[in-house]
Amino acid sequence: MTIQSTDIREMKTDIKKADRADMAEKLGKTLASTYMLYHKTQSVHWNVTGPLFVSVHKLTEAQYEDLAASVDEIAERIRALGAETPVGLSTYVNDSVIDDQVSWGDAKAMLNQLAGDNLAVANQMREFVKTAEDADDVFTADLLTSRIGALEEAAWMLSASL
Repeated sequence: MTIQSTDIREMKTDIKKADRADMAEKLGKTLASTYMLYHKTQSVHWNVTGPLFVSVHKLTEAQYEDLAASVDEIAERIRALGAETPVGLSTYVNDSVIDDQVSWGDAKAMLNQLAGDNLAVANQMREFVKTAEDADDVFTADLLTSRIGALEEAAWMLSASL
């Protein structure tokens, strides 16, 4: 999804309209990746079996609840920048840095996949922090930086559970 500055509503802010359009587009990709990660995390929560069931079930529940809240924060930031949020599941699948999951292996495979996906989304956000900083969009930079920490912690917890 490409956002042009003509798609951005007028507002009084020190962040230039073109920069808000660029940041909203990048946040749309972040939203897509976060939504896909939310779905995959919940899928593990529903489908994990074996000796790790209780610990993984509880861990992934906490993680998907955190991701659900972050989806809302990211979407609201896009709106605050004057743009509309991306819609449609196919948009999220296409714009995400992580692949759609159609089947799972055992608990170890699930945890490895989710740990890698958390890091992939964190790395995407890290790239976009630079864009926000260049535009002097400190709120978006802080939002993304905070999410990077949460995602890296989630990846560590998933990996440590193996």
